[in-house]
Amino acid sequence: MKNLTLSLTYNDHKTVNLPVGKMTFFDEFYVDCTLENVDKSVYGVNGQRLKLIFHPKQDFTIQSLDIQGDVNYLSDDKIFCNGFQSWSESREYRPGERIGRLRRIGRPLKYWMGDEFFDFVRRERGWLHSWSYTYVRSQGRFNFFGSLAEQAAFTVFQHETAGDKLHIQPDCAGLTPAHSFPLVDLIFLEGDENKCFDAYFALAEIKKPTAKPAIGWTSWYHYYTDISQAIIEKNLAAWQEKEAEKPVFATDFRPEQIFQIDDGWQTAVGDWLSVTDKFPQGMVPLATQIKAAGYVPGLWLAPFICDTRSDIFKNHKDWLLKDGKGKPLRIGYSPLWKGGFYALDFYHGDVRNYLTQVFQTVLLKWGYEMLKLDFLYAVCLQNRPGKTRGQIMHEAMTFIRQIVGDKLILGCGVPLASAFGLVDYCRIGADIHLKWEHKLLAFLRDRERVSTIVSLRTTLGRYQLNGRAFHNDPDVFLLRKEKNKLTPTQQDTILKINALLGNLVFTSDYLADYDAEQTQEFFQLEMLMDKTLHGVEQLENDLYKITFTRDGKRFAAWCNLAEQAQNFQSKGGAVRIEAFETLILRR
Repeated sequence: MKNLTLSLTYNDHKTVNLPVGKMTFFDEFYVDCTLENVDKSVYGVNGQRLKLIFHPKQDFTIQSLDIQGDVNYLSDDKIFCNGFQSWSESREYRPGERIGRLRRIGRPLKYWMGDEFFDFVRRERGWLHSWSYTYVRSQGRFNFFGSLAEQAAFTVFQHETAGDKLHIQPDCAGLTPAHSFPLVDLIFLEGDENKCFDAYFALAEIKKPTAKPAIGWTSWYHYYTDISQAIIEKNLAAWQEKEAEKPVFATDFRPEQIFQIDDGWQTAVGDWLSVTDKFPQGMVPLATQIKAAGYVPGLWLAPFICDTRSDIFKNHKDWLLKDGKGKPLRIGYSPLWKGGFYALDFYHGDVRNYLTQVFQTVLLKWGYEMLKLDFLYAVCLQNRPGKTRGQIMHEAMTFIRQIVGDKLILGCGVPLASAFGLVDYCRIGADIHLKWEHKLLAFLRDRERVSTIVSLRTTLGRYQLNGRAFHNDPDVFLLRKEKNKLTPTQQDTILKINALLGNLVFTSDYLADYDAEQTQEFFQLEMLMDKTLHGVEQLENDLYKITFTRDGKRFAAWCNLAEQAQNFQSKGGAVRIEAFETLILRR
């Protein structure tokens, strides 16, 4: 990035420029700004690393920091925009596209789920924004920009495409550093896509996940909150029977198998030590049965929220985050939970003690070995004196990892960079829908909506994180015919994309109902996961190309997410691909 400028506003709207590569002194603080080259002999790409450390001499409050540089945007560029959290739509955009705002009618229900509450994010035409990292690609070039300091503050990259400017802004308004504070650590890389992502995680000192890739079953997308001990036992038996029929593949690839109980086992969201009477024997026998079958028992929790039915909401309102009027902060609404839900104050001592007790009970006494932790973003919706939202999210995730120890964590609804290296598996896309699109939520411009096409676009957009930051969980595939309005072609595309790009692939189907064709599709899951992925290319009109190698043979999966048939050129000439279809061809 050329012609870097740094503009800082602090205290009573004092604005100063910070020279690049120098130490600069002010009355209240001094700033150490360094710009160094990335060693190509080590990382295989060209690049620079910009660091900014604030050293306070007396109290001062940062209002904003804007880092700008020149980027020559071309009309055929593809700009990747990473959404705020797991469910946020994340894909490549053209310079002329726009990321719209959530419509006002939807804000009472969805305002806190995305980045609507960040008032410095520009959303008009000619601007595109991305959290934590971004890239610009066109024919013959790949430019990567990433933050290595998300534990200090979330960072938004704002592409001003009409003005050929990239604005980089940490979410640090109101921060009063009490000590030397490394607010900014950025890298600008150019070169091969895979080498750029390898360099990013190496420089961030994020170790690759040590857990095994996994397949499994989860209760959510069939039964939702209407689950019971009998339903779980019935599906466990069906899974065992289907697994016994599976052919043995001549490969060393042996994924972990996880059997996970989702929302509905607890009496209320937040009351994690109180089990509904639909599980009359409690939660221990199910964990024991799942382990006896040779699978990893998993359990769903949402540790940083509660609903209005919970004991926490009724009797411990001091545990909750408060809005500007001192009332509990309602961050969403769910009809399945009979109303609104609220965020817990992670820094309240009683909250930490309670969560420690919950995790120790679930893991040590009940015997669960994988936790799906949901709605994690709720913990960081408010900054605190001396702490940014990014710091809060990082400290909360670190707290969870310390308590959980070496048990498996599936993070969900989390700002992704805060989960790098701290979870084993992570949801990287929206919840799928039982239709291709949720038309009402699409009308509302909800970027965190339940939507099959948004889920798939985001799985394709964030594929580079898989095996580097954690194992990607692209959400479930569904092959069943009942309780499902997805066509067989759409179902096949979901399975193939998820298996090729994910390392945790779940279903919620009752496998005993599968016919011979569905069973054969289910059996191909491991074969598709056992491959070497080379890349994903987003073409025009929702057409994607995934390239991979298996058994020394090269393949391309062409994925048409559009509602109309399209043509593409392969080695053998023009090929027609139908709406929603995925074709896998030898290269």
